[in-house]
Amino acid sequence: MNDPSNLMPPQELNRSMKSRHLLMLSLGGVIGTGLFLNAGYTINQAGPGGAILGYLVGGLILYMVMTCLGELATYMPVTGSFQTYATKFVSPSAGFSLGWMYFVGSAATAGVEFTAAGILMQHWFPDVPVWIWCAVFMVFLFSLNALTTRGFAEAEFWFAGIKVLAVIAFIIIGALAIFGAVPLADRPSPGMANLAPAGLFPAGIAIVFVTMMNVIFSYQGSELVGVAAGETENPEKNIPRAIRTILVRIILFYIASIVILSAIFPSSELGLMESPFVTLMTLAGVPFAADIMNFIILTAILSVGNSCLYASTRLLWAMSGEGMAPKVFRNLTKRKVPLNALLFTMIFSLLSLLTSFMEADAVFVLLMSIAGISVTISWMGIALSQFMFRRKYLKAGNRLEDLKYRAPLYPILPLFCIAFCLLILGFLFVDPTQRIGLIYGVGFFIACMVFYKMKELRAKKVVAETPAAE
Repeated sequence: MNDPSNLMPPQELNRSMKSRHLLMLSLGGVIGTGLFLNAGYTINQAGPGGAILGYLVGGLILYMVMTCLGELATYMPVTGSFQTYATKFVSPSAGFSLGWMYFVGSAATAGVEFTAAGILMQHWFPDVPVWIWCAVFMVFLFSLNALTTRGFAEAEFWFAGIKVLAVIAFIIIGALAIFGAVPLADRPSPGMANLAPAGLFPAGIAIVFVTMMNVIFSYQGSELVGVAAGETENPEKNIPRAIRTILVRIILFYIASIVILSAIFPSSELGLMESPFVTLMTLAGVPFAADIMNFIILTAILSVGNSCLYASTRLLWAMSGEGMAPKVFRNLTKRKVPLNALLFTMIFSLLSLLTSFMEADAVFVLLMSIAGISVTISWMGIALSQFMFRRKYLKAGNRLEDLKYRAPLYPILPLFCIAFCLLILGFLFVDPTQRIGLIYGVGFFIACMVFYKMKELRAKKVVAETPAAE
């Protein structure tokens, strides 16, 4: 097995992220639209039992993905992350396809966040079109990402801290409201009546798998641990610590929030355009609850968009260094920021401006579907990369004890992860509203594979036709 230092591309980015930055970057990348807006939508579609089951299954998949990524990222802490791993341990065509798939999905997620932010601004400015706010926030986050990595990381640390405190406050107030310790304005204390067995799965069990794409989208962003590995101090120590902490907090925050929302609100009252977090805090009589929660949620959403821009930009920069993207994206500013890659990433975020002539909720669901499918395929790529890496590592005579972090239950864990993700994609094909997104997503991945294979064949043909030097 080659020494990992021989496998890494030249490190040109600064390793300026500390452990606290890495933790909050990944945690903050998950707590945003997926929780504050999408959780209510998932409960509405699948019922309280379906939502809880869906997020638990999603949490299991997330655990498998993160442990696989942890083993790879501690062994090879590079900015290209899982795209680089797929290239080296599966095949260059797989790495190329996975990289571009994740890039498009992450950039589209930024568009989701801009759209959601525009929707939230309707609370204060109902007469201003959503697309105008999308444009304003795009300019703001572009400016923030154009600063140094350390400045970006520091901003994300505080943004994520605000989100975490808000979720904790919501869980405490919601739990008290369920049992009557905090009275609600328009209803008696619900207790656990809305969680009665008869109403847990109003649309049946099968709908859980159809709505799993909403869950996967909600958990997207946790893999930023791998993307940020190339700019993290002491990655062998900080990455495993961040992964363990992130898994526990994400699953705890999501499941607790889903249980509270399901207990207080009938699923028919929950939807997409109004955040149930805002509604609950208002009913609980929190002073200026609507304004405070909307501001916190707005901060959370922009934070996720910020993280997605970071991930997309760094991935594009890494791919350009491996000849999988135009070389112009490899250029860095004096502050070590890949500005050209950032500019290109922003183009995909322009999809949020579709709200100028389409319904904002329709644009939201469309972009969410694109992002969810891309991250599902990316998670499969991470699991397959770890499976292939471990096999090659042991075949070369290396010892497991030398790995700083090891994914458990090999090879069962990565294979189960791949199987779960395939099952989710299979159920999407059954759902006519998401089938077209699946076809386009898988089609794009296959097209990338074919394109790279043709590129390899052309390169070999040129080499074969070039006269040998005398």
